[in-house]
Amino acid sequence: MDNEHVKGAADKVSGAVKEGVGKATGDASLEAKGKIDTAKGQAREALGDAKDAMKKPN
Repeated sequence: MDNEHVKGAADKVSGAVKEGVGKATGDASLEAKGKIDTAKGQAREALGDAKDAMKKPN
């Protein structure tokens, strides 16, 4: 697991927490920020997967 995977996982967790708190409190802005962080985390994990795929010999 490389750095991108770790950062991606952290962003996804952070996003899920923000989204949940935003829903619970009715804060649409916080909920939207959570969704953005979750998407950013998924993108980072995909980047980490791509880096891993490039490192492996065929």
